[in-house]
Amino acid sequence: MRYKLTLEYDGTDTLGWQRQLDGPSIQEYLEKVLEILSGTHSEVAAAGRTDAGVHALAQIAHIDFDTNMEPWKIREAFNANLRQLEAPVSVLNVETVSDDFHARFSAKGRGYIYKILNRRSPSVLQANRVWWVPVELDIEAMRKGAKYLLGNHDFSSFRAAACQAKSPIKTLDKLDIEKVGDEIIFTVEAKSFLHHQVRNMVGTLKMVGDGKLKPEDIKTILEAKDRSKAGATAPACGLYLSKVVY
Repeated sequence: MRYKLTLEYDGTDTLGWQRQLDGPSIQEYLEKVLEILSGTHSEVAAAGRTDAGVHALAQIAHIDFDTNMEPWKIREAFNANLRQLEAPVSVLNVETVSDDFHARFSAKGRGYIYKILNRRSPSVLQANRVWWVPVELDIEAMRKGAKYLLGNHDFSSFRAAACQAKSPIKTLDKLDIEKVGDEIIFTVEAKSFLHHQVRNMVGTLKMVGDGKLKPEDIKTILEAKDRSKAGATAPACGLYLSKVVY
């Protein structure tokens, strides 16, 4: 049987989703539990390979499990063992899917949110959950700059050097910016993203917010197709994989 898992996790003390040789990963924790439950090692595939320090509100993964268990029992068994491992992961939901379902390749869209804490004082309670920016940011200026990024473009200026995507051309469907209390929240959606694309866009738009760039500079940076022209990569701690659409 193939099962679809919806996951929540804290990426702070992990090396990201993908299994690594030199530290813990979300994938490793889940594969350890799957091996405990099934007696054999098998891969857990995910919709997106989040980086070290990046969190998830609704990551999607799939597993193949020979034992025919009810989905809720699999959820409970996973969570019980994850607690034993002290893993920063929770299985929110489990459901049966067809054999041709694939968490990554069946996905039609992905959504991320990025959180900036915009106030003079740092946060103790939200440490490693937001990017603390003590300088006041101009929300309207950032919104104007963000409009240039919507649609189908060559996003080379916002692509990490290590990105393995075959093409830098992506279609950005949504980039909304709102302020909720002291937080500035970016909501970003597309079919898929380049490596560090969201964090690079946020890092550049932050420079619009603090006056180092003008909104129209975003268009110039995008058209340059040159990573060195854009801003610094925003910290991983503010990024959350929030949705996967199938």
